[in-house]
Amino acid sequence: MKTYTMTIGGKPVATSEHKDITNPATGAVVGRMPMGSRADLDAAVAAARAAFPGWAATPDAKRKELCHAVAAKIEEHSEEIAALITAEQGKPLNGLGSRFEMGGCVGWAHSTADLDLPVETIQDNDEGKIELHRKPVGVVGSITPWNWPVLIAVWHVLPAIRAGNTVVIKPSPYTPLSTLRLVEIMNEVLPAGVMNAVSGADDLGAAMSEHEGIDKIVFTGSIATGKKVMGSAAGTLKRLTLELGGNDAGIVLPGSDPAAIAEGLFWGAFINTGQTCGAMKRLYVHESIHDAVCDALVDFAQKMPMGDGSKEESVLGPLANKMQFDKVASLVEDARAQGGKVILGGEPLGGEGHFYPITFVTEVKDGVRLVDEEQFGPVLPIIRYSDVDAIIAKANENPHGLGGSIWGSDIAKAKELAQRLEAGTVWVNKHGAIQPNVPFGGVKCSGIGVEFGEEGLKEYTNVQIVWV
Repeated sequence: MKTYTMTIGGKPVATSEHKDITNPATGAVVGRMPMGSRADLDAAVAAARAAFPGWAATPDAKRKELCHAVAAKIEEHSEEIAALITAEQGKPLNGLGSRFEMGGCVGWAHSTADLDLPVETIQDNDEGKIELHRKPVGVVGSITPWNWPVLIAVWHVLPAIRAGNTVVIKPSPYTPLSTLRLVEIMNEVLPAGVMNAVSGADDLGAAMSEHEGIDKIVFTGSIATGKKVMGSAAGTLKRLTLELGGNDAGIVLPGSDPAAIAEGLFWGAFINTGQTCGAMKRLYVHESIHDAVCDALVDFAQKMPMGDGSKEESVLGPLANKMQFDKVASLVEDARAQGGKVILGGEPLGGEGHFYPITFVTEVKDGVRLVDEEQFGPVLPIIRYSDVDAIIAKANENPHGLGGSIWGSDIAKAKELAQRLEAGTVWVNKHGAIQPNVPFGGVKCSGIGVEFGEEGLKEYTNVQIVWV
């Protein structure tokens, strides 16, 4: 069992206190997280501030080269970090698990490295020349969640350093080890102080959002915590990018082929055992095909093996922590009490680990907690409807607005309906697909700002206008 260290100013930093990190599939201790203090955070911010002028002044081509070198380092250590992710987060090595996550890290890092923000000429005439320049913000504080710990870290920090910022990252206390290792690897390439990592309890994140030495916070997590981040950042008027989860609705139109869409519906809902912000969280199915869609989903789900992620045959893993396990179980029990019918699963699997089976609940409607709240686990409510316009309106009543999808054989009609959903991203006949070149972000309570692509890179810059 390894005792991990933080990275501050390019050097490993040990702490006197540690927390055991356990495998959610077995309960075994897999490593010890350093419990950083406010003084450690101050030191990391100071290191990032000291490194910022030199990094910001580094020629753009050189920063691009070093970001590609970071991507290559991540690829070199992909299997090592994938094993760490599986050990502390629980997702399987195979399928859409930790190896898939690391492949995403490499692809996103290289794609981000290739982004450019050239000077824009707004005016060039006899009256003068006006240019728009993009300048790095300064020190970026990154606070990451436990569901995709390394991939989301890459989403946060690669555009930050590509744009010329320096970074202090704090991973979730549930899954810190893989991120701490990622930052160690990045420091084999980057100048000291450009990329720093601290770890500890949640109060360290609160200290980051109010810290006077941090110029921007990028946070992925719950709405409740995002509101706290926004509130504590107000004192210093920090720039913010907040991705705060969703309660994505999928709507299946009459005339759809249940057998043809079952696999897409399943993975739209249950990637990472449902622990994904942009996963489908509630499924509305027209009454004419409701039962057939339920049957097709049950048939597909029964073929998906769930187990210890370190076993090569596992496709789905446990819930990442007891907090989430208890929440999922309570939502199912509440749905039952409200008249919901469990057609698959519905009971904890028992034994070691936080395993909850794939569960489908029918005979529920809006107003039931399982439909209204983000369950973030392997449970999907399936709601019968009759009127398409009414159910679009019902889907939009939810305060979340991250993603949504329409499923149907008439693509033009499905596209028109998808654009009526109040969500940052809408899909037709798929759900949850993202790419590094396509902006992604939420509306309403699902966040502020976007990630990915040129629009995401701009989030890490300030505009400076130059008049000549």
